[in-house]
This record gives sequence, C-alpha cells and structure tokens, in this order.
Amino acid sequence: MRAIQITEFGGPEVLRETELPDPVAGEGQLLLDVDSAGVNFADTHTVEDSYLSRSTLPMVPGAEVVGRTADGRRVVALTDNGGYAQKAVVQEQLAVELPDDVTDGQALALVVQGLTAWHLLRTSARLAAGESVVVHAAAGGTGSLAVQLAREFGAGRVIATASTQDKRDLALELGADAAVDADPEGLTERLTAANGGRKVDVVLEMTGGPVFDASLAALAPFGRLATYGMASRTAPTPVQPAQLMGRSRAVVGFWLMHCLGRPGMYREPLAELLAMTADGQLRPRVGGVYGLSEAARAHTEMRARRTVGKLVLDVTR
Repeated sequence: MRAIQITEFGGPEVLRETELPDPVAGEGQLLLDVDSAGVNFADTHTVEDSYLSRSTLPMVPGAEVVGRTADGRRVVALTDNGGYAQKAVVQEQLAVELPDDVTDGQALALVVQGLTAWHLLRTSARLAAGESVVVHAAAGGTGSLAVQLAREFGAGRVIATASTQDKRDLALELGADAAVDADPEGLTERLTAANGGRKVDVVLEMTGGPVFDASLAALAPFGRLATYGMASRTAPTPVQPAQLMGRSRAVVGFWLMHCLGRPGMYREPLAELLAMTADGQLRPRVGGVYGLSEAARAHTEMRARRTVGKLVLDVTR
C-alpha cells in the first residue's frame, strides 16, 4: 500500500511517501480501505515527537480516517496513528457508521476537532446559558466548530480571535458576535472591550505562551480557561494557586484521548455532531484537500497558519 512514513523526527520534510505491507487487523479491530485521512495540528507535534504521548519510529502518522469496511460500510474512526495510508487498522469500538449526507471532510472535521470542541464547552468549561465565550484560532478546525457550538449551546456572547481579517470575517460568518486580533500584545484589553467592558466567563485556548497569559488575565470571577494545545510551542507563565484563588478562576486541561472508552464520551456526542451536520445545523469547514503525497505541504501550510477549517488528505490520489 502507499503510505506516508517517518523514519526520523522533525518538521514537514520528514514526511515521505513509500510502499509498505498492508496492516493486519487483530481481535476487536477492523481493516479499512481508506478514502480520506484527516490532518490535525497535533500531527505536527507527533512528527517532531513533542506531543503529549511519545512517538515511536518508524511511524505512519494520522489519527483519523474515513474508509470502507470489508462488508462495505462507510465509517469514520480514530486510529492509533497509521491514518496517512491506503489501508488502516482501527478499533471496532471507535468506528462509527456515517450518514450518506455527511461528506468525508465533514466527518473528519468532527471526529477529533468536533468532539474536542463539544467536550471543551460541555465537559471542561461546563458552559452555562448566557455566559461569554472566547474561542481562540476561531477559523481553525476546532475553533470554527466551537464558535458554532457555543452559539447552539446558549452562550450569551461569542468572541473569536484570529490572526488575519479574512479569518476574523469567517468567524463572524460562523456566528461569533465579535472577532479580534489574536496578537498577544493588548489581547486582554481587546477581549474585555469585545465583551462590553466586562471580563469573560470561558476561554478555549490552544496557543500557549503569552496568549494563555493574556487569556487568564481576561477571566472574570468563576471564569474557566480550558487549555487543549500549545500551537506556539512556547510554554505560558507558570500558574500559581494564589492567582486562581484571588479571582476564583480555574484552568482546566483537556485531551480527547481521556474520553475514549468512557461511557457517553465518544459515540454519543459524535452521533449528536453527525446529526447536527446532516440537518445543516452545524457547518464543518473543509479548508483544503491534498493528495496523499502532499502531506508535507499540508503540514507546512498548517504550521504557517495559512489554513482554515479542516485539512484532508485524499488517499485515493
């Protein structure tokens, strides 16, 4: 089979197309003929071995696929890597059959980034009706869904951040009430101003560094900052308990892997997201489709912040 394999850690340049033996499914697993694979920002960390879990060489990256089972069912599934290939083995319990009116790209947008957005709002931040929500990187895969879900879940005001005017315009089109520049300089003040001069209730943060620091400073009493990434590859200032107690604020970490195998935390919210998409209530954005051999270009453009929405590898070309 054709696959993208890495034999050394590094940037996009280590992603190389090769021929590998077909994988073999074991007990409780399915072998899929892959049509499309999703590209996540986490993949860029996996490839350079800077992710939360350690990578092992050699490796085929890719954590999500849409493909066909041996009996012809079209499913979306998470993988334990191995997604950037013509065939992939997945755990049967993580494969979810797709409605005909949900496209491959839409399904791939939902299985990691949609579930992450859902859990950030429902599980980690526990958003209450009427609360204000800041969504960083609001034109990205997770952010573009979080803007829409925050609105659906009853947020009183949705404030988006993004690095360019085009991306801010997209966030407004998706339902944000306000969109501000993501630059950390003056960010606390811009978020407060966008919320009518009041501190904010919830922040969904995945940049780290000074953006995390500015976001924490923008929280109102009893506000929650849900952190789920470090795209800047820069650590924030260490948080001291006194900082949290002094304003009754909370910082909550989130990693989707902890939802797998827990009752009600994977299949059920994913089914809700798929139904919302099939009904047109939720609009996952596919920002770019690349051939399998273009995986390195997809990583390069994602790391350079030149992309919006969900990036997809068309494994058939």
